[in-house]
Amino acid sequence: MLFQVGGQGTRPTFFEMAAAQQLPSSLRAALTYSLGVLALRRPFIHKILDYEDECFALLTLVLETHSLRTTDGSFAESLYGLRRRAVKIKVKGDNKGPDAREEINHTGLEKRQKVLSVVFLVILPYLRSKLHSIYNKEREAALQASLWGTEDERFGDTDYFDGGGNSIVSTSSSDTEESVRDRLRKKIRKIVAACYPWIHAGNEGLSFAYQLLYLLDATGFYSLGLHALGIHVCRATGQELMDTSSRISKIRSRERERLRGPPWLKAVQSALLSCAYGVLDYAQTGLIAAVFFFKMMEWWYQSAEERMSAPTVYPPPPPPPPPKVAKEGIPLPTDRTLCPLCSQKRANPSVVAVSGLVFCYSCVFRYVSQYKRCPVTLMPATVDHIRRLFHDV
Repeated sequence: MLFQVGGQGTRPTFFEMAAAQQLPSSLRAALTYSLGVLALRRPFIHKILDYEDECFALLTLVLETHSLRTTDGSFAESLYGLRRRAVKIKVKGDNKGPDAREEINHTGLEKRQKVLSVVFLVILPYLRSKLHSIYNKEREAALQASLWGTEDERFGDTDYFDGGGNSIVSTSSSDTEESVRDRLRKKIRKIVAACYPWIHAGNEGLSFAYQLLYLLDATGFYSLGLHALGIHVCRATGQELMDTSSRISKIRSRERERLRGPPWLKAVQSALLSCAYGVLDYAQTGLIAAVFFFKMMEWWYQSAEERMSAPTVYPPPPPPPPPKVAKEGIPLPTDRTLCPLCSQKRANPSVVAVSGLVFCYSCVFRYVSQYKRCPVTLMPATVDHIRRLFHDV
């Protein structure tokens, strides 16, 4: 059969593997949504959301380490009754003959494979999330620079009014020098912004290729990480599922036997271990409930009927055409960062509301006060039509 759709055999279906792979992202979305709701009444929770990547990486580190230790599978895989098995290939018959056949044997995971599994399940997703955030920040900064100019252009030789608006304080950014650490940090961010799209595209392409080959039953590895570790994901047998609880109890009893110290200290340590195990068990159950609750809320607020009855969203209309320059008006400079009146970098950029053109505040204030019109379009204007732009603050 070309596609494995049923649930027969030890090889999981494509849909089971896809569901196990998407569970961590659903879990993170559920936790982020829940904390965001709680933060509306408890503002201190915003500190947790500020370190969302680190908190979720720490949580997954605890869950994945405990799951791999007790069930030989990741947290998501254990929920779907899946286990990780090391692959050992044996060749039957003559190695060079045409009758040689490869036999795949599955064994338990080694300690090295468990440690590397934690790296692929926790550390690499954390690094990918941080690189993605750096890329988004650099992209936003590049977009802002294309619209408003760089920071040096926006802050250089700029005049700022004090609180009363009477005195002008001139500051020059040329006097401030960046430290070596800041320059190195900016270079690293630029390198990440340039390389991340290619790395992301290559990763997504390899993931798609492995998933397609797995769907076509051409390989037993669902991802590149599993192939690099030499691990197959298999269905757990009924006996393995029954032995999981006894295995967990044996591991916990062994840890209690390793306790050292006087009897009272052993009792305290044993009580702390029991509390930690209880919290971990309840946390796993709570996380599963959080995922299902999040999915239910997503279905409730985004049902098919609501999507069908929603009005058609049309694209926004194009912006109005730029104002025409009057024949007797002051021509616009080719560089958009220059003031048409003084032909210098704009200081305290301000817009004339009737035309939408931007000038230096001091230049346009003097011109409009004297001529009562826009310098470029010659449209009637007063000082009340001057609006200060605060994009450089």
